[in-house]
Amino acid sequence: MAMYIRPYRGQRYKIQRSPESVEREVQVPLNVRVEDDMYLVEMIVPGLKPDDLDIEILKNRIEIQGEFSKPEEDVKYLREEIPVGKFRRVIKLPKMMEVDQSEANLEQGILTLRVPVAEEALPRTIEVRTS
Repeated sequence: MAMYIRPYRGQRYKIQRSPESVEREVQVPLNVRVEDDMYLVEMIVPGLKPDDLDIEILKNRIEIQGEFSKPEEDVKYLREEIPVGKFRRVIKLPKMMEVDQSEANLEQGILTLRVPVAEEALPRTIEVRTS
C-alpha cells in the first residue's frame, strides 16, 4: 500500500508501509436524503448492536462511529470480504439540525437516523401590511 503526503508546497512524497502495519479502513455505505424538513440517514451496519455505534450531532454535522468485531486470529481465509475493524463517517449538511428531536433506529442491520432541520434554518413567511 502506498500513502501520499502533500505538503503545502505541492511536493509529493511516497511512503511505503507493509500490509501488516496498516489497519484496514472500513467503508460503510450510506444514503442521505431530505424528507419534510428532516434529514434521513440510512447506513448499512450488519451484525452491529445499538451499543456498538456512537452518533454525535453538532450544528450541521453528523458523525457516526463504530467497529465491526475482529474474527479469530487463527483462521486463514481463501477470501475475506466481511468488514472488520473501526469505521467513521462524517456528514456535513447544508442546514443546522435539531439535536434534541433526533431519532436513531437499528433494525435488520440498517441504521436509520432522523434529524429535523432547526427552526431557525427553515424559511419564514412575512405578512405584508398596508398603512
